[in-house]
Amino acid sequence: MAHAELTRPEGAAKDWTIPQDWAAYTAEEHATWDRLFDRQVRMLPGRVTPEFLDGLDVLRLSKPGIPDFGELSDRLMKATGWQVVAVPGLVPDEVFFDHLANRRFVAGNFIRTPAQLDYLQEPDVFHDVFGHVPLLVHPVFADYMQAYGVGGQRAAGLGAIDRLSRLYWYTVEFGLVRSGEGLRLYGAGIVSSFTESAFALDDPSPNRIGFDLKRLMRTKYRIDDFQQNYFVIDSFEDLLDQTLNTDFGPLYTELTGQPDIEIETILPADRVYTEGTQAYARAKVAA
Repeated sequence: MAHAELTRPEGAAKDWTIPQDWAAYTAEEHATWDRLFDRQVRMLPGRVTPEFLDGLDVLRLSKPGIPDFGELSDRLMKATGWQVVAVPGLVPDEVFFDHLANRRFVAGNFIRTPAQLDYLQEPDVFHDVFGHVPLLVHPVFADYMQAYGVGGQRAAGLGAIDRLSRLYWYTVEFGLVRSGEGLRLYGAGIVSSFTESAFALDDPSPNRIGFDLKRLMRTKYRIDDFQQNYFVIDSFEDLLDQTLNTDFGPLYTELTGQPDIEIETILPADRVYTEGTQAYARAKVAA
């Protein structure tokens, strides 16, 4: 939920937080949450990493209606020391990184309309809370998110936010993880989307490639449709270990001047789980 150039809305605090104002949600807005929640919890078993479902249970997200951030934060704080804070929408990069570095997850306090169930360009409370927050119950993933925030603060000082943002995109938003039963979803952009929850695992179109930090940070991504490429981590422990044990400063220097890798490209050194047909993306271009 970060963006480089934004103006702080009137009424928002210096850290861009606002009251959630839970009592102001309408019956229709609560019903929209329930409809989105119900179809995702029917879709995700057998597709999503089990840690996500564990998080739903710990946070009691099955309770009807949009969650109260205060109650949610109480449970999350007991689990991993995180809390959820309300913001009016996208926030500047430096604000986003500061919140993550201090174990605060920013969540929009608005919800999409019934006409926007399948696609909303700006993340809403369903994407932010249902998609992101359950994995913050998992201690290793919770530490990874904090490490990303700290790394983002450093990247900002080095002029490397664009590179680091690709790590967030291909892990936190659209990551897959290897398991003994096959690939599983964990990225919030997938698990909060009914259609991409199926596409990311079942469709022959996208590439599914083993996680490689340097390669990932050179790879373009798209923000307007299903992904053409998904990176597969071995485990949350490995993801955290690589994040903590990589000196990103020299890595940014090394990547400076190197060409970006096009989304659909398969490289000789890639660990390929699926070489996609790219049929979906090509059909969209042709249309």
